[in-house]
Amino acid sequence: MAVRSDVAIKVCVHCKCDRSEHEIGPNQVLSVYERLGIKPTDEMAAVMKTSSRDTPGSVSHGYAWVPPGLTRVKVEEFFSQYPNHVIPRLNSLGEKYREKQLMIQLPRQDLSIAYCKHLRTPVERRIYEEFVNARNEISLDIGFVCPSLPKSAECKKCRGVLEKGDIAVTASKMGEDAVWHPACFICATCEQLLVDLTYCAREDKIFCERHYAELHKPRCSACDELIFAGEYTKAMNKDWHSDHFCCWNCDTTLTGQRYILRDDHPFCIKCYEDVFANTCDECTKPIGIDSKDLSYKDKHWHEDCFLCNMCKISLVDKPFGSKNDRIFCSNCYDNAFATRCDGCNEIFRAGMKKMEYKGKQWHDKCFCCATCKVPIGTKSFIPKNEEVYCANCYEDKFATRCTKCKKVISTGGVTYKNEPWHRECFCCTNCSSSLAGQRFTSKDDKPYCANCYGDLFAKRCNACVKPITGIGGAKFISFEDRHWHNDCFICAQCTTSLVGKGFITDGADILCPECAKARLMAAHS
Repeated sequence: MAVRSDVAIKVCVHCKCDRSEHEIGPNQVLSVYERLGIKPTDEMAAVMKTSSRDTPGSVSHGYAWVPPGLTRVKVEEFFSQYPNHVIPRLNSLGEKYREKQLMIQLPRQDLSIAYCKHLRTPVERRIYEEFVNARNEISLDIGFVCPSLPKSAECKKCRGVLEKGDIAVTASKMGEDAVWHPACFICATCEQLLVDLTYCAREDKIFCERHYAELHKPRCSACDELIFAGEYTKAMNKDWHSDHFCCWNCDTTLTGQRYILRDDHPFCIKCYEDVFANTCDECTKPIGIDSKDLSYKDKHWHEDCFLCNMCKISLVDKPFGSKNDRIFCSNCYDNAFATRCDGCNEIFRAGMKKMEYKGKQWHDKCFCCATCKVPIGTKSFIPKNEEVYCANCYEDKFATRCTKCKKVISTGGVTYKNEPWHRECFCCTNCSSSLAGQRFTSKDDKPYCANCYGDLFAKRCNACVKPITGIGGAKFISFEDRHWHNDCFICAQCTTSLVGKGFITDGADILCPECAKARLMAAHS
């Protein structure tokens, strides 16, 4: 990672992300006392001195850090109260978390003037030293882990009970009775575990050093140093050294200058326009921050360039249409591209209702019945020969009507001699009984039921006197003015059928030749 250490930029030169987002290498100072530049108390020095490499705090036991003076069992009990991902086991996420928290909670530039690059004057350096000395003497300290409480107590953070014999964290700057659960020993501002139990006390609260310092001095958002100058810049809800509030792209100072905020980063006017300004689709020049940027479908225009492609009138605050990546006023668009009504050939303007059917389209008022010319609207219609008709006009003009009653046949009609009839209207001409589904015959193009036809028009059998209708293909015999059913044409004497045989008439009787001969012989004997 390349970090611009020569200027007030706390971001990577290459990727522009915060340095804390890059992987942090192993911390070279494992002792927090060495990092802080302070000496442990005599009591803590004695505890640390008696600790050897065989104690649970040594690297060989698998942790990057443990509270000094604890047995291995107590170390495990202590860390059992931590969330698993922050336990500083070697080569784990917890170790990386600790290293990162050392940088964040204990920034070197807060601890030693040797790491400060932006103390400009002797006065600022003096004030810095006074702040560090006062903090170290009054507030800064490292917590101590009591492996077994001598009596029950209340946790200062969660107000829960710590029983006698429980493991607890104590802080001498907060008083003898102040105790915490290990997982409750956190900064009052960021609520993160205090790294290696390092804290600052203020008004009965504990803080990490970073946030304690920020209660007293503003911190520059660029260089991350505390600001000891009399004047500084406030922008974007952050504090900056006056010469550190810079363009995110070119590092030009923005103090007293106009700037543009983009993705939470400030840019000078030139860089913003070079990097982010849109190009006008009409004149192809950049649209600066002092110009209105009018946009439509990923295209942009200066306000003065937002014109109809045909008549060149301004389209600002006016309706317009787009075609083939060009924009037009409503009149030019309608005249050039709008669809036209298949009825009146006029265009469809914005807001007009459009009726569509089989690839054609009409204005609402032009979609009319071909006969009565009344607009159909949402009513049902019937198409016929490229025309449309309302139901009434279609019925009047095209519907099938009964030959008898002249009314429309909607269902189940009867056809007779190529003419349509209602079933109930197709009746016997004489008795008016329905002929639908019945046998019938006709006389002079009029239908009659079998009975009426026989009674009115049929020949009568000379033998049984019943009508000979011929319905169903029945055959009959005629001789002179007399007629017989086939079944009735029999010898009057022996009743033998005479159909297809010779016969002899004797008055009203017909006889087979044998019976006629016998009757003749009997008459002359």
